[in-house]
Amino acid sequence: MKILALETATEACSVAVWVDDEVIERYELAPRRHARLILPMVDAVLADTGIQRRQLDALAVGRGPGSFTGLRIAVSVAQGLAYALDIPVVTVSTLAVMARGVILDHGCERVAVALDARMHEVYWGLYRRGEDDEPQLEGLEGVYPPGQVPLPDDPDWCAVGGGWTAHGEVLRQRLVPVACWDGIYPRAGDVAAMGALGLQRGEARPAEQALPVYLRDRVVNTPSRTAGPERREARNGH
Repeated sequence: MKILALETATEACSVAVWVDDEVIERYELAPRRHARLILPMVDAVLADTGIQRRQLDALAVGRGPGSFTGLRIAVSVAQGLAYALDIPVVTVSTLAVMARGVILDHGCERVAVALDARMHEVYWGLYRRGEDDEPQLEGLEGVYPPGQVPLPDDPDWCAVGGGWTAHGEVLRQRLVPVACWDGIYPRAGDVAAMGALGLQRGEARPAEQALPVYLRDRVVNTPSRTAGPERREARNGH
């Protein structure tokens, strides 16, 4: 199985190739340079593995949430390559990708992921370590004011993501993590591994159906002005 993976949802830009359970990755922390870097990184990582584009079985892409511009870059490149090569695409939650990173690297069992969503909000997701270390979403991914993020029922959660830097004081009034890695970004190597599992489960889709998930596109209207602020949510995989 040969999968090319792309991730540009945050300040980090990365590309990886999954070849029969081995991952080769190029990664760079490069704010606002994703569009210039992404295709050269694709060529470089394929050269590293000695694989031609036509040998790829599928693409995997971080679908978000994250930077609107960053998501459009990765998804548009994935769609273009998938069209040209006539191969499917597996989309993977950026929040789940970050959870997987700390599950594997730090042995966390429960991970609260928070990305700064601007507009005084965070992208938020709660994940538990599942079978084969795959992160399992608890509840919903959503975008919330930091003081209104949904809370887990049990203690001892790790934290990851820049939302803990931007809004940590407020978030810690809701949930005090046992450890926090706020300088970690999603990586294409994890996108590739999760994409391989998705491909095995039949979750790949045609290029035109590989779409970014912004979360703000899914708006739940409150019944009245007194019912509280609007909350935007999306189920994992939808």
